[in-house]
This record gives sequence, C-alpha cells and structure tokens, in this order.
Amino acid sequence: MRGMETLVRKIRRRVFTEVAKVGFNSNPETLNDDIEAIPYHIVQETPIYRESIYRERAVASERVRLAMGMSLRPENKAVHITAGIEASNIDEKYYEPPLMQVVPSACDACDVKKFEVSNMCRGCVARPCQQVCPKGAISMVKGKSFIDQSKCIKCGKCKAVCPYDAIAKKERPCVKACGVGAIGSDEQGRASINPDKCVSCGMCMVSCPFGAISDKSQIYQLAKALSEGKDIIAIAAPAFVGQFGPKVTAAVFHAALKELGFSHVFEVALGADIGAIAEAHHYAEKVATGELPFLLTSCCPAWSMLAKKYFPDIIGNISQELTPMVATARKVKQEYPNSQVVFVGPCAAKKLEASRRTVRSDVDFVITFEELQGMFDAKGIDLDKVEGERALHDATGAGRGYAVAGGVAEAIEACLNEYYPNIPVNIQHAEGLADCKKVLALAKAGKLKGCLIEGMGCPGGCMAGAGTNIPLAKAQAELKKYVAASSKKIPDKSLEEIELN
Repeated sequence: MRGMETLVRKIRRRVFTEVAKVGFNSNPETLNDDIEAIPYHIVQETPIYRESIYRERAVASERVRLAMGMSLRPENKAVHITAGIEASNIDEKYYEPPLMQVVPSACDACDVKKFEVSNMCRGCVARPCQQVCPKGAISMVKGKSFIDQSKCIKCGKCKAVCPYDAIAKKERPCVKACGVGAIGSDEQGRASINPDKCVSCGMCMVSCPFGAISDKSQIYQLAKALSEGKDIIAIAAPAFVGQFGPKVTAAVFHAALKELGFSHVFEVALGADIGAIAEAHHYAEKVATGELPFLLTSCCPAWSMLAKKYFPDIIGNISQELTPMVATARKVKQEYPNSQVVFVGPCAAKKLEASRRTVRSDVDFVITFEELQGMFDAKGIDLDKVEGERALHDATGAGRGYAVAGGVAEAIEACLNEYYPNIPVNIQHAEGLADCKKVLALAKAGKLKGCLIEGMGCPGGCMAGAGTNIPLAKAQAELKKYVAASSKKIPDKSLEEIELN
C-alpha cells in the first residue's frame, strides 16, 4: 500500500495538519486545550472508519500523541492526551524510543498465519488437499473441504495443490512486511513490536490496512520553531521529486519551502556526492587491494542497523563515511553555524539516526514528505499555485540517483570508473530487509569477496520509503528524469571541491 492514497493515509495527513496548525499558532495559554480538541475536530458525530466515534477518537488521540513525539498512553489508567507535553514543547525534542508503536485500540488482532477454504471450493472428487495434508486436518463438511485449525501446521501444501485456488493463505500484513521478525503478539492477540529486533524501516506501518502502526514525529516542534522566525535550513533528500504532484518542480518545491518559513534549501544529494567520492576511494584502496574482503554501504540507517544487530562480526566492513544526510548537515552547519537543520525525506529510520548522540548537533529535525504535506496543508499552501524561484543546483546526477535501489552502488561505480579506470568493480545490491539479511549472510560466509555491497531497507530504495506520498513506479520515473536533467553527471575527484550553491 506504499504510496497509495488510502483512507489510512488521509487520516494520518489530517492528524499531521491539525498538529502542525497548533505548532504554527502556538499559544502557551491554550496549548493543552488545543491539543485535547484535535480528536474532536477530526472525528465528528458520525463514525466513518470504525464502529463508533468513541473508538475513532481513542485512536485519533493516540495518533496525536505520536505526532507530538510522545509515547502512547497506558491502557489501564486515565491519562490526558497532553500528559508529558512539557517535554515535547521544546525545539530540541527528539523521539523517545521506541520510534514505531502499535496503537492497541486500532489493531484488529489479525491472524498471524492461517489457511482457510474459501467459497471457491467445488468439493471435487480427487480431493488433493486431503491427500497431501500431513496431519489429516482436512475433511469434507457439507460437500466442501474444511480445515481443522487445531490440527493444521500451516505448511501450505493444501493450497499448493488445489486446482481452483480455493484455499486462501491469511497472513498478518505487518508480520509479512517485516524482514527481521520483529512483530509478535500481546496478551490480547494484537500486534506488538519487539524494539530489540526492530530497525525502524516503517514497512509494517505502511502495510497495516487498519493504520494501527505509527511512528513518532517532530512536526509540532518544527512548526513552532518556524513560527518563531528562527533560522531553519531544509536539506531535501533527492526522493522529493514527484512527491508533491506532477507540477511541483525542484524550483517550485524550493519556493514552497521558503514560503513555509525555511531560510535556505539545499540538496542532500550533495552529501551523497561526498559519500560516492569517499567510498570510491575506499573501495580502490581497501577492497580492490584485498585489505578488506568487501565493503558495505552506510547510507541506509535500517540496513546499517540490521548489519550491526544481526551480523556484528562484519561491522568493520561497513563504510565509515557519513550518510548523505549527516554529510550535508555538517556542510550546512559549517557555513551557517547558528542555524537549525531539518532533513526532509522519505525515511522513518532517519529519525532515529538523527537522535544518535554523534548526529544530534548536526540534524535538529527530521520530517517525512508525508508530514511535510501536512505542514503545507496547515499553512494553506497550495503547491500547484506556487511559482518557482530557482532550481536546486547543489549535486550531480550520481548523488541524486541515490534515491532508488541500486543507485548508490551505481554512483560509486561511476566514480570508480572515472577515477580508477583500470580497477574492476564487483557490485551486489539488496533491497528489503529479508533480501538484505540473505546478502549479509553470504558476505559473512565469504561468498562475496571483493564486492561493493549496497543495502536498502525498503524494497525499491528511498523512493519507496515509509514517508513517501506516491507509488514507487511513478517516483522512479520522476527521479530518472531528474537525474538525466542534471548539469553534471558525477562529482569531481576531490572532496574539497564539493560546495553549497
């Protein structure tokens, strides 16, 4: 469901809009009342999505807390929506872990895994489903196959042999989307996320059809800081192209951010160029010479966290170069030391990256494209009516190509071919956490020697991140055009030549 304009997405956008409005119109005297009123603005007298307005408001209330950067309330005692608001009513508010949370009142307690006979069953004479079942769990009831769930071991053999595809496999969507097995169940059978396993990619969040999983946000804090006229600079991930409509060019996007209150706007692809240069040199000097068996890219925080949590033996092979977000932020802070920097991108995991002790001084806020749209809505900015002032000219096509799966390795390979034409380059790339785990296992086993290995936590890369607004295929097409239109294809060999424009 990534990129689809579902009802869940509309609900999230409404919450972001209302929370941003409170931030932009911040009034300390009415703050608590303004926050407490949001669920009533969102849910009127008639339920739309659930069986009652009371449950809808309960879910909306928890969404408001998460959008304020706060944790969910306990279920066993009365707590105001604004409880703990003092800690969130500051610009420096980061996300208190865990980042991803399941809203209990929204979860439908789906079956984790179950095979069930549908009305497509014709009660055939052959009954292959019965023949292959190793536990005798299938019988005929009223002329149709019936699966005894107490005997079923979920092997799926019955589904595989049914000539009418009459046996459905029911699987909890969030569990299916999680590539690291971080989702279990609580005492009520509702989804529960194990923070020790979770790498905060957000794929569970965008896969839940009930909108029961959400991440925390800094949208309130950022709106409040902008309303106070602070010097705040936006650094935009290259995946922004196409995210706000076909008419929103880079120049229009730039102008819209300025209208929102940002003092400057720069491309995070500039930091990608810095990374591509450094990792090309690293590969040539360390991997091509045999000093390192392989090199893992470091730009995707979910991929890096996966490697560190599940494959600690190969941590030394992860590139030590700064991620594009951090490299760009540090460049900005060098030139504008009194500013605050906001990363605007498609990624939920970047929120946790920014909260790390070593990064906090560089990146002050992280918001997704989805959250940014809520801020535009809150300020009444119609992007289709914004006139572009100047396009962005901070990066090359190579850096901009980081946004799509395979783009990181492609940029580094292009730099290697330019700087070291006689060195052969071996590339491997993985997208989606399950695929990433397989590739890391192969690397650990010594089967990918001499490889540059790119990993992307989201299937499709950053363009398919949890905070994006449009379908992947459309986003990829827009990025391809943006990369092709770049005035420069790859960065120069020297890091010193990389500058803000």
